[in-house]
Amino acid sequence: MTTVLKATSRGQITLPAKWRKNFKTDRFTARIRERSIEIQPLTVVSSKTSRECTVFNAIRDNKGKGLKAKDLVRILKQTL
Repeated sequence: MTTVLKATSRGQITLPAKWRKNFKTDRFTARIRERSIEIQPLTVVSSKTSRECTVFNAIRDNKGKGLKAKDLVRILKQTL
């Protein structure tokens, strides 16, 4: 099935609900493959079973810049 998807002014696209319902996840990975974009479903392991939790990702949360531990603690305390 081919569907035309239009990017928003922020570069975002929406995957059609029919496609998303085929997978038991709401997370997907995207990568460049030569002259195309490949999108695959991502199965996320629940933090309840894995006992892991990412609270800070420099690429996602801080434009690729690291963060000092004391600054992270300060920010976390502000959220409580």
